[in-house]
Amino acid sequence: MAKYILKRIILMMVTLLAITLLTFIIMHAVPGGPFTSDRNLPEAVEAQLNAKYNLDQPLMVQYVDYLKGLLRGDFGPSFKYQGKSVNDFIRDGFPVSARLGGVTVLFVLLAALPLGIVAALCNGRWQDILTMTIATIGVTVPSFVVATLLMYIFSYKLGWTPTIGLDSWSSYILPVIALGGYSLSFIARLMRSSLLEVMGQDYIRTARAKGLSETKVVFRHALRNALIPVVTILGSTIANLLTGSFVVEKIFAIPGLGVHFVDSINNRDYTAIMGVTIFYAAFLVAMIFLVDLFYILIDPRIKYE
Repeated sequence: MAKYILKRIILMMVTLLAITLLTFIIMHAVPGGPFTSDRNLPEAVEAQLNAKYNLDQPLMVQYVDYLKGLLRGDFGPSFKYQGKSVNDFIRDGFPVSARLGGVTVLFVLLAALPLGIVAALCNGRWQDILTMTIATIGVTVPSFVVATLLMYIFSYKLGWTPTIGLDSWSSYILPVIALGGYSLSFIARLMRSSLLEVMGQDYIRTARAKGLSETKVVFRHALRNALIPVVTILGSTIANLLTGSFVVEKIFAIPGLGVHFVDSINNRDYTAIMGVTIFYAAFLVAMIFLVDLFYILIDPRIKYE
């Protein structure tokens, strides 16, 4: 087990290093720079700014300097906001995104798992058809369309919920639905198909032949194995929700990490783009690693050698 954990940690570090290199190359492959959009900026002033932030150095020198900063936990200064660093953006934005994401994760799990179980147990009946129809719509309709429709109907027309921010409990309703709609639908469909597959196994028929009630068959024998595919995608799903949806946060004017990322792209803020990307990637690989360890709790037969 210890050897497996060490191997995974090394693999995570290699993955993050590759992501930093790839992001750095893409950022500098795009024509222009962080100060190009300032049309009235004199060339001498632009040259001084490039020298201040070491943008006039060779790319390899810039990359090595950036890695040195990362090892100290420093994501670098913002090129567009004087006196602000990328660490400030993450420190201010991530708690907001995490708060919204945490409520969304709870909403998704409490709704998706029961819906998937009911659909599987009522296979072919109206409960199954209705649940899968709603889930199909949730998977196919983009989150920004859902967010816009919800805002138009419930905020603009009916006036039931606030349109922007997270100032009250009611302001969470629309962003949570828009942010968690796809994940809820996907997990519900996956839970249904996984449970149906497990319910057709020989050991389930054996349990029924022994006279066990259907409730015990489902919740004691089938559900644990059916959860393994669901848990597999939970790592990336939770990471996506906790770090915030860039589009949903922008639509509802939520000052989370997603808004800073969108603004950094519009402003060509290299360090902000790289910092948020690396932070998100580190969070994602960490969640996937925790999910792999969580397999043991679900199925003791799984061993990491």
